[in-house]
Amino acid sequence: MTAQLRLRTVSVAAAVCAAVASAPLLTACGDTGGSRVAAAAPSPQGSRTGPASQRRHTEDQAEREALVQATKVPWDKAAATAVGGVEGGKLTEIELRWARAAVGSPSPGPRTPEWDTTVAAGDGTAHTVRVDAVTGKVTESRVDPGQDPEDKRELAARVGAAKVTPQQAAKTATDRTKGTITAVELDDTVWSVDVVTTNDWYKTTYDIDTRSGKVVREHVDRD
Repeated sequence: MTAQLRLRTVSVAAAVCAAVASAPLLTACGDTGGSRVAAAAPSPQGSRTGPASQRRHTEDQAEREALVQATKVPWDKAAATAVGGVEGGKLTEIELRWARAAVGSPSPGPRTPEWDTTVAAGDGTAHTVRVDAVTGKVTESRVDPGQDPEDKRELAARVGAAKVTPQQAAKTATDRTKGTITAVELDDTVWSVDVVTTNDWYKTTYDIDTRSGKVVREHVDRD
């Protein structure tokens, strides 16, 4: 190869190196041994690889967070409102949920939280009472259909056998886990109490004996 041809080859190689120097992957130019050195490709902007990126909410956690943050009326005030509208009423169940869209509504509109409660009258007749969790007003109150005399006797007996009030059961639960009460239910011989912790939006369910007040079961829902 003549000296002029070698000079022209070196000049072309230098120009190629200059052109690719700003590319994400760099190779060593003029390396007669044929070796290649590649630079690491940059991470996508805003990507998170640390522990914080692993703490994303599940759908259930996000739903609990939205419900609790939208609620202005705590469970005990809603329960008092519901019970106050039923003669001789005793609370047997209360749960925080999204209110259903009104029948005939042209559009669902923004979701509104409500307390869905069941109140037993003195004779064991079950009433459904719904309380707006923002305003505290009763939005619906009705006698549950399909109750026969045996159903009423059983419910009255279960309520009468409970020595622990729902308020006492709720306090037992929140003494163990600081958080927001989202449900209290009389389930046979236990009060089942749901507590949502607002630092991670987990739900802890306590089953509390209605006679002794002792915790007989504890379950943490991390989903």
